[in-house]
Amino acid sequence: MKKVVSTILTASLAVSVLAACGGQEKGSGDSKDGVTTIEFWAAPNPTQQVYWKEVSEEFTKENPDIKVNVSPMKESPTSEASIQSAIAGRSAPTMSENINRGFAAQLAESKALVPLDKLDGWDEVKKNRNMEETMKGWEFADGHQYVLPIYSNAMLFGWRLDILKEIGFNEPPKTYSEMLEVAKKLKEKYPDKYVWAKPDLAEPTAWKRWFDFFMLYNAASNGNKFVEGSDFTADDKAGVEALEFVNDLREEDALMVRQSKDPFESGLGIFTDIGPWTITYWADKFPEMKWNETYTLSAPPVPDGMETKDVHTFADTKGLVIYASATKEQQAAAMKFIDWVYSNPENDLNWLEKTNLPPARDDLTANETFKAYFEENPALQPYAAAVPNAIPPMDNAKYNDIQTYIGQHAFNPVVKGEKDPKEGWKDMKDAIEGALR
Repeated sequence: MKKVVSTILTASLAVSVLAACGGQEKGSGDSKDGVTTIEFWAAPNPTQQVYWKEVSEEFTKENPDIKVNVSPMKESPTSEASIQSAIAGRSAPTMSENINRGFAAQLAESKALVPLDKLDGWDEVKKNRNMEETMKGWEFADGHQYVLPIYSNAMLFGWRLDILKEIGFNEPPKTYSEMLEVAKKLKEKYPDKYVWAKPDLAEPTAWKRWFDFFMLYNAASNGNKFVEGSDFTADDKAGVEALEFVNDLREEDALMVRQSKDPFESGLGIFTDIGPWTITYWADKFPEMKWNETYTLSAPPVPDGMETKDVHTFADTKGLVIYASATKEQQAAAMKFIDWVYSNPENDLNWLEKTNLPPARDDLTANETFKAYFEENPALQPYAAAVPNAIPPMDNAKYNDIQTYIGQHAFNPVVKGEKDPKEGWKDMKDAIEGALR
């Protein structure tokens, strides 16, 4: 899976697009001859389209009064833009997947989404799928739930275990001071190697902060939401500590931000963010990368004195929504379909086998349904265990701007030694609070 977030349309366009969400065109999901038809837009990913077509066909066999039409959402110019255009043209589907929490906040702000918690059966869906703990992090600032997360990639950090052992460490460090000790030992033995070799650390692109700043910040703050509604609610102490930690690594010459080819795989860097999709990629392109031999995985490091169990991290995650333009009959049919899919863990297993994306459940490591899969794929077990502690993107329509400010004003200049961490945090905070007003 590529770590990509689509560009959001300008605010003026979004307002004009979403203002048209009054209803669907006739024919896009009518009830006819006692059959309610719902349109489902799947992500533009072949494996996900295959999955949804299979489960929709099985569902219709058991529920002949509901027909689910599955089709891929368009990617041109972006999937977000396609959804907004469909809403403007009153041709939105009944429901779709591939929605991140920030984009959902934009749609919810414009009243284009149905609050799922307002629909009959929502509580049963959460209970039947065993996702009540996971869903706590998805509550929006207005108290509603607009997105049901389908998968949750709880982002972890990879460590070159072979190199750690060469410098005297048998397992990854868990705290900032332990990690700085690793940095010192690494530079003593290998002056030309780095702890974190990644050009993205110095680039302000909004989505890149999910895979560096927010992993560290979520761990340091015990999962603080950073922004809630129109309020900046970040934990100042945790934020400054995370920036100071990065600055300490820079002072040890343990960061490298120039371009290099496969820095982690080559051993130039020994620490980097790793998603579960990387494991599959390595099996094909870098077979020498072997779990618990060449590399291992860990939660983000935390400030000294913090608990090192159940550490929070960032969740690369998307889910499904129901659109407000759907009729009440279609909304009810959509909820029935959702409950049917997620009340049976075999459907989540089928999803996992097809996509390698961990289902957003609390019980992945405990449910017998998934036991054989994780025994065959042991490197994915840490991701499954981290799902309940993974924090999704912020629920704010301006998330793209906010995350750009994190890079521009704080993270990037600290990484490059251009700002003191406290100064960077203050400048970032001022910019974000200005944007939220």
